[in-house]
Amino acid sequence: MAIAPTATEMVADAENAERRVGEAGSQPWPSEGAGWFALFAIVFATFVTFFDQTVFAMLAERIKHSFGISDSTLGFLLGPASVIAYVIVGIPLARLVDIYARKYVLAAGIAVLGTIMALGGLAQNFAQLIGTRLFVGASSSANGPGSYSLLVDAFKPMRIPLVFALIQLGYIGGSSLGNIIGGQMIAWTTTMPETISFLDIPIFNWQLVLIIIGSLGLVAGAIMLFVKEPPRRSPPDAHKLTADDASLGRKLAAFMGWDAAVAIWQRKQVFLPLFAALALSAVESQGLPAWRIPFMHRTYGWSEAETGALLGTLLLVSMLAGIFAGGVFVTWMGKRYKDANIRATAIIFACTSVTTISAPLMPNGQLAILMMALGTFFGLAGAPAQNAAVQRIAPNEKRGQVSALYLFMFTFFGAMGSYAIGAVSTYVVGNEQEVWKAILITAVIFLPTATYLMYRGIRPYREEVERLEAMGM
Repeated sequence: MAIAPTATEMVADAENAERRVGEAGSQPWPSEGAGWFALFAIVFATFVTFFDQTVFAMLAERIKHSFGISDSTLGFLLGPASVIAYVIVGIPLARLVDIYARKYVLAAGIAVLGTIMALGGLAQNFAQLIGTRLFVGASSSANGPGSYSLLVDAFKPMRIPLVFALIQLGYIGGSSLGNIIGGQMIAWTTTMPETISFLDIPIFNWQLVLIIIGSLGLVAGAIMLFVKEPPRRSPPDAHKLTADDASLGRKLAAFMGWDAAVAIWQRKQVFLPLFAALALSAVESQGLPAWRIPFMHRTYGWSEAETGALLGTLLLVSMLAGIFAGGVFVTWMGKRYKDANIRATAIIFACTSVTTISAPLMPNGQLAILMMALGTFFGLAGAPAQNAAVQRIAPNEKRGQVSALYLFMFTFFGAMGSYAIGAVSTYVVGNEQEVWKAILITAVIFLPTATYLMYRGIRPYREEVERLEAMGM
């Protein structure tokens, strides 16, 4: 899954690219036309990935009805099921980016993802549907690392900030258009009998949506094959984690992120509040989107098409505005405070808490969707500052590993969010028609706690920045 880089990461990548140019000698750059085509292919693949995630979540009520499952089981399908394989094989698969031609790794990843989507559309029972979703996270694990690696070698350094910013279009388009188009696709399938035949295989009408989206993944994989693989501009040992003569145990520990964990623990008073706040906020911010359709349907009687049309439009505006506003806000704060990254994040977390807690309390669907869109606005506005904070204090020689661990926590705990809401709905609220109470309970527990932890991290972060500045770093 592609994760949009922050301004700090863009600058760092541009600087690394310049360093690699020197190391690569007079090696010519690929044509810009080839680079822009590669960017198009990557943006489209990213779009398909997030389009799938969005539309699959929109099918939640259909899946629950067809298979007769509880909210807790539905929550497991919508979240944890997609990261089990990622936890086991996701990181090793991402390492293929450093070994093989990146365009083939990316093409294979999105093609496999498309195949998995389509197989979900042919699942004959709930166990088979879960089986397909188990591999979603793993199949897309190389997308982010592979995309950035390829593009840094495809464009001159001065182009990198713009190129990396444009990758956001895949995420924004997939998330917003996924609601708009996905809602219409689901409405279209409701005009069919509940059970239909596809290639002489009986399926539920909504499964046809998964088959269509799966075909987009195959198209994206085919497009990626036409990308011109740029030559790597780094020395052969640039991606080595350890020395060649290191023991097997040492290599395995480095591979699994042990060095990053040690670095974080050594400065735990700085890192732990940030990482804990990230984990708690991710549970709610990443879990809530999976329950938007069930919440709107059960609380206000809205269909997928009605919800998707309004929500998708507002999300498109709020995400674009959030990215811009967040960058402007943290830059403004940076001129006034050494701890601007964390101070800005704490303020934005407080705003996110208010809007997210307010959403399930709204008297009508329109206001509820408006609060959801505002929550997304603040969520994206806080991302640049929070990510930049980690980049600023991570040891330079372990920055990549620390960032990888940071993103892993975001992915893992974010996936747990949908199950947390579903479990509260089934076992705490007891009445699954009142899923709004589960959303409210989890929001009240997780988001204010995350905000408090981020606030507590302001002083240690400021002291760490001052320490690094005193060292000339």
